[in-house]
Amino acid sequence: MCVKLENEIFKVEVAENGAELTSLKSKKNENEYIWTADSKYWGRHAPILFPIVGRLKNNQYRINDKVYDLPQHGFARDMKFQVESKSDDKVVFKLLWDEETIKKYPYKFELRVTYVLNGDTIEISYNVKNVDDKDIVFSIGAHTGFNCPVIGKQSEEDELKFNNYYFEFEKPETVGVSRLNGDSLLRRNTSPFLYASNIINLDEKLFKQGVLIFKDLNSKSISLKNNKNKSTITVKFDGFPYLGLWSKESGAPFVCIEPWFGHADFEDFNGDFREKEDGIKLEAGKEFTCTYSISINE
Repeated sequence: MCVKLENEIFKVEVAENGAELTSLKSKKNENEYIWTADSKYWGRHAPILFPIVGRLKNNQYRINDKVYDLPQHGFARDMKFQVESKSDDKVVFKLLWDEETIKKYPYKFELRVTYVLNGDTIEISYNVKNVDDKDIVFSIGAHTGFNCPVIGKQSEEDELKFNNYYFEFEKPETVGVSRLNGDSLLRRNTSPFLYASNIINLDEKLFKQGVLIFKDLNSKSISLKNNKNKSTITVKFDGFPYLGLWSKESGAPFVCIEPWFGHADFEDFNGDFREKEDGIKLEAGKEFTCTYSISINE
């Protein structure tokens, strides 16, 4: 089932399964901004990544000499969340630990995901509460897909194509990019990517080597723009240490903008979950909250 939100600008749908944003539609012109999850390319819209981001080495990790299996990006994206509260322009979902999650992830937690419409912006917050009697370790992140070109009348009239689009960081960046290896594990080295520039042009070659991973950017936001009209999607990710940009290596009419607290295991990682360099360590009874937002300028 989907929960519907609405304000003067947007109609929004969020699935109870995975608390996944499935539609962000403009009331002005019926533009659909969220990726359609066409399984020909990628069968998801905007999954939530928890309690890991990316892939583990051998899809396994270890705590106190016990080995656990956990698939890429964790389990939250495939679980049904409960609706804790709902109004016209806000919904709070919650996911609680249970006997099944303990088999994959031996920690007791509460995960809340909040969607709030505020004018031309939708804010998405993740709150993790440690309800265990010991420290817990986790990663969390977004994997939001956007139609590229945007689906709508204006895109058709302007004959927009994928290579009419570009990313624009808030500030000029001199930064390298990290890549995954053939096993989807993170290489420690980076490759030069931007030098005093804030523009990344989209073309068929950009994602041939997979996801682009950036760390500790100066920018707190990134925009998806095109060279034919003023339509702009802006994602603010203030506080997130990592940002992933991704589309299918074979080419597809979407791009993902992914703020992360965490990343795939390094190639040389020893498998001890409590030693994950990117892991968030949360004390018993404590909470962790992070927020990113999507703004649309038409």
